[in-house]
Amino acid sequence: MPFALGGAVYAAVLVPYALNPGTTDVGYTPQQPVEYSHELHAGQMGIDCRYCHNTVDKTAFAALPPTQTCMNCHSHILTDSEKLKPVMESYKTGKPVKWVIVHDLPDYVYFNHSAHINKGVSCVECHGRVDKMERVSQVKTLSMAWCLSCHRDPGPNLRPQEFITKLDWQPPEGEQRQAQIKQLMNAHKIKSVRQLTDCSTCHR
Repeated sequence: MPFALGGAVYAAVLVPYALNPGTTDVGYTPQQPVEYSHELHAGQMGIDCRYCHNTVDKTAFAALPPTQTCMNCHSHILTDSEKLKPVMESYKTGKPVKWVIVHDLPDYVYFNHSAHINKGVSCVECHGRVDKMERVSQVKTLSMAWCLSCHRDPGPNLRPQEFITKLDWQPPEGEQRQAQIKQLMNAHKIKSVRQLTDCSTCHR
């Protein structure tokens, strides 16, 4: 009886969180404290994703940029902009800007950004064409089934490392692409689909 009661309480807490629009819904587009345009910065200006998210290829977590990163440019550019007031205030006080996380997996899921980036999986595979977004939105379900579909057949989602943050990259076609996939799979030692789909890979 205590086990059943505990399970009911656990489900009551877990299920609403797992189904929260902020963590699962395609189209989730929260308003941010600063109207930061990825379309302008990553798209028109061509700033590499890793300039702001500078831990994405080194750690599990893709860090949100500290205010100093913004100020590298904005200490000289648009210094009087109303839109940048929260950034300027953050810089003066040392308190971080309270960015709203768009892609937020449940705590029971382990996801390592660097493992994917360094194996040839581009940002675009999970986050979409961020370089075309005025405001970032969630474009993939991030569901277990969606993750497993890639883990069962990772090849089509791989690309050469030099194009990892080039979001508009297009792969070659036909036999050339198949040869490229084979080469990338071998180079990154991606051989065991069984290991990629083992429960412990994502649930630790």
